[in-house]
Amino acid sequence: MNEQQLTGQTDSHIHFLNQGPGLHREMLPAWQAMQQAAKDAGFNLTIASGFRDFSRQLSIWNRKFCGELAVKDDNNKLVALQNLSEQACIHAIMRFSALPGTSRHHWGTDIDIYADNLLAPGQKLQLEPWEYQQDGPFVPLRQWLEANCRKFGFYFPYDIDRGGVAAEPWHLSYAPLAQQCQQSFTLELLTTALAGQEISGKNTILALLPELYQQYIINTAEVDFE
Repeated sequence: MNEQQLTGQTDSHIHFLNQGPGLHREMLPAWQAMQQAAKDAGFNLTIASGFRDFSRQLSIWNRKFCGELAVKDDNNKLVALQNLSEQACIHAIMRFSALPGTSRHHWGTDIDIYADNLLAPGQKLQLEPWEYQQDGPFVPLRQWLEANCRKFGFYFPYDIDRGGVAAEPWHLSYAPLAQQCQQSFTLELLTTALAGQEISGKNTILALLPELYQQYIINTAEVDFE
């Protein structure tokens, strides 16, 4: 993986499914095998979000920073960004949305998943924690994945709240590739990638970058498949 692939500025490493999301080419067989196993277990395992390029992540970031898109807190309540400092705004957004260039979705190794056959008629996917907890519709899928995803090389990088990105029970990562990407994704690479971009809050972001890198970017579950 080169620097442009790691920061989502090219899709040269991506295989796009028919009218659907993109995945890293080398991850496709593992995904297809897990999807078939899930189907055999009664789950129509579906990708809600796969590859996301830099420009898409930049649009999300800038629209959230200016208040065009909602930013919510851990209790699913709207955050009034206009009442916060730029530093507080950055932390509020990064709790649930990656800084452009830092999203694991850039790598093509990470996917947000659900099972559409578990939704009630007329029910729409929200990708919110409650859907995967307690009496949520995707609890059986989460339990199946927790028991089986590692057989196919996948794991949950945001399995618990580590004080950075909030827990994401829908987010799976393909360990054989994602581990290599994370090891290559240095603070220096990120600084270079952001330097020439039009990102809202850029000066504050660059000043905070070492802290943000530690708290939100590399602060994930350990990869241990031995």
